[in-house]
Amino acid sequence: MTIQTVDDLEFDIEDLESMPPPSAVLMTTPGHFDVSYVINPHMQGNIGSIDHEAAAEQWDALRAVYQAIGFDVSVVEGAPGLPDMVFCANQTLPYLTPSGDRGIIASKMHAPERRDEVPHYVRFFTGLGYENLSLPSRVNDFEGSGDALWHPRRRLLYGGYGFRSDVRAYEFISDKLKAPVVLLDLNDPDFYHLDTCLCPLDEETCMIYPDAFDDDGLDLIYEMFDDVIEVPEVEARKHFATNAHCPDERHVIIPENCDETVDVLTEFGFLPIEVDTAEFIKSGGSVFCMKQMYW
Repeated sequence: MTIQTVDDLEFDIEDLESMPPPSAVLMTTPGHFDVSYVINPHMQGNIGSIDHEAAAEQWDALRAVYQAIGFDVSVVEGAPGLPDMVFCANQTLPYLTPSGDRGIIASKMHAPERRDEVPHYVRFFTGLGYENLSLPSRVNDFEGSGDALWHPRRRLLYGGYGFRSDVRAYEFISDKLKAPVVLLDLNDPDFYHLDTCLCPLDEETCMIYPDAFDDDGLDLIYEMFDDVIEVPEVEARKHFATNAHCPDERHVIIPENCDETVDVLTEFGFLPIEVDTAEFIKSGGSVFCMKQMYW
């Protein structure tokens, strides 16, 4: 089942099957990270600008944060010639079936420059015993957990489309994973992945940059979450506030320079942890993009 408008909804969140949250973190080493081409607006003007020593320090600090709040972090080595492989949310969508079996849906990357990243993650997950579920040939593009986000603790997905993922992917995904998908049409190229403009925090709360969505998308988000935190434009567009990550429904790992958002998160009872991801933002990604969660 896919849902495009509030009128399509045939359930309440509490009616959906519960699902345990993922408990493990995957990251990819940044040794080959760079801005070598332009495939999103944030890369424009940044080719060759990466301070590699600073990027390595920022990556190490992010890994240390996950470890400090109690997560095991597995690491896949980055590969030569794949400068965006460090953004490891994009190449797969991990899932857990109602019976507890684990699997992934392997991505079909929109940009040719990124397509060779996918096999590295398929090998990682199949090595752990995950089923690899391939998308049908009719689906042109799908970028994993960059565009498909699980609702915390519920068997429900949010599916972004318009820039990097083909809307036709979600009928297949919904059918195979036995999970409804709320479709969200993205309309601002700065927010080319759903994870750049929607950040689920817990079952009731999320952060959004509202102008990245059309009216139907906004209505659906407000219907699905009791509390919706709207992030200021400069903090979302420039500092990637909505590419934060809340791995445990308590701590929110968020890029630096998002002071207004940090204040609101604190008022809501969350514990923000600010991290420097400035080198990675030059390539159009930050905290959420730099990890993959799995079971």
